[in-house]
Amino acid sequence: MKIFTTILIFIAFGLVIFNLTLLDFDKPFEGNSMAALIGISASMCAILILLIFRMSKKIEEKSKN
Repeated sequence: MKIFTTILIFIAFGLVIFNLTLLDFDKPFEGNSMAALIGISASMCAILILLIFRMSKKIEEKSKN
């Protein structure tokens, strides 16, 4: 499960980088920039959720031992 979550974190991080390339810093709330902002925020949320999931698994593992 650790490998799977690590792969998903790297994919989400790659999506953040890809969406940063689509972002127009002069007009961030127009056209493709808005979609890029939504993609960046969604990817960051996914990374946060995966890190919380990984921590909960570590806590669960420690409480079993």
